[in-house]
Amino acid sequence: MSTLIQPEVCEWGIDARTIRKVKFRILPFLWVLYIIAFTDRINIGFAALTMNRELVITSEGFGLLTGIFFIGYFLFEIPSNLLLHRVGARVWIARILISWGAVALLTGFVHTLHQLYLVRFLLGLAEAGFAPGMLLYLSYWFREREQAQAIGLYLTAMPVAALIGAPISGLVLDHIHWLGLSSWRWLLILEALPAIVCGLLTYVLLPNRPEDAKFLSTDEKQWLRMELAHEAQQKMERHGLSALQALTNGHVWHLVAIYFGMLTGLYSLNFWAPQLVKSLSTGFSNSSIGFLIMLPSLVGVAAMVLLSRSSDRMLERRYHVAIPAIVAGTALVLLGLTGSPFVAVALLCFVAIGVYGFLGPFWALPSGFLTGFSAAAGLALINSVGNLAGFVGPFMIGAISMTTHSVYAGLAITGVFMFIAAILVLLLPKTVSVRRT
Repeated sequence: MSTLIQPEVCEWGIDARTIRKVKFRILPFLWVLYIIAFTDRINIGFAALTMNRELVITSEGFGLLTGIFFIGYFLFEIPSNLLLHRVGARVWIARILISWGAVALLTGFVHTLHQLYLVRFLLGLAEAGFAPGMLLYLSYWFREREQAQAIGLYLTAMPVAALIGAPISGLVLDHIHWLGLSSWRWLLILEALPAIVCGLLTYVLLPNRPEDAKFLSTDEKQWLRMELAHEAQQKMERHGLSALQALTNGHVWHLVAIYFGMLTGLYSLNFWAPQLVKSLSTGFSNSSIGFLIMLPSLVGVAAMVLLSRSSDRMLERRYHVAIPAIVAGTALVLLGLTGSPFVAVALLCFVAIGVYGFLGPFWALPSGFLTGFSAAAGLALINSVGNLAGFVGPFMIGAISMTTHSVYAGLAITGVFMFIAAILVLLLPKTVSVRRT
């Protein structure tokens, strides 16, 4: 029996058996879906190594290009999550995957920067609701005591997407020029196809709720349903928030501010790291840069697993978010002090520890007081407003880079955002409690 799970005494061990089945049947599929999602979101950073020259995109223009995705993402996030809770995960997640795959495919056929702006905006609209929808979906299957580890394992897909995508992207840029199309176009086209395929698989394979799961026995379904219903009832009795109340709740907005600060660093890492490393290593090929960028992602995976386990074992969330934020912020500030690509990659590893490691403990926080439609609305609000950092951070770095002819000042400012996030999370109460309003 896992030491991370602290089940109530049960004669037949149905608790451990059921949770183990759910972990092995639900998490791997969701993990693959999120790898595809995050790859399609950030591969524009690698495409920029050759695309920016062909389409005459400046640093400021690229910052806007990466950020405009999150405007569309923000606009449809909350409605999308409420629809998922109403119509069911299987249909809605399949719809999201197929629609964003189709839009991502079109990205490879644009001819002007303005067309690229439009398609990236539409890609944000299409993908909106996926990330908070998956977090909501996990709350249908895991009790609060298992959520940090479950979320952390699921979200390891984020650095794994970069880990897998970085070398593949570099190789595609260097070697694929089929049918007269530029390599960056093939990069965007080829990495869009898995979303469409997996959208069809989602409709066939993904159960909406535990009661629909064919891999659980009748008694396991009943046990899990009763456990989750008991937790939901306790949350309603303690907090009783409606969807509208969740959108105006002070604790929810406190988490929004923390998440915004942390994602400023995360998206700065994902969108600017390839160009940063290339600026320090002009003799390296795109493939070599891809393999160098793998290292921070690998460190990020380990950080996510270890910090999530530690957070669940200690039942502590605040310091498991604040300490990684401080580590990442310090590394971002120090990046401007080196001219070595290898030292820069080492510092990017520390950034990865912070911006990836905090995710599991952080997303266990709102699950402590949100359930049902309040969870659907609250999780979507935190994710949608927080992800506006994906617009602010990269655009800010691009604008500052145009003025200073260097990305370092912008990266240092994102480090300050990380320090602010650390302060904000330490101001949270040890146990988040809210009053019914």
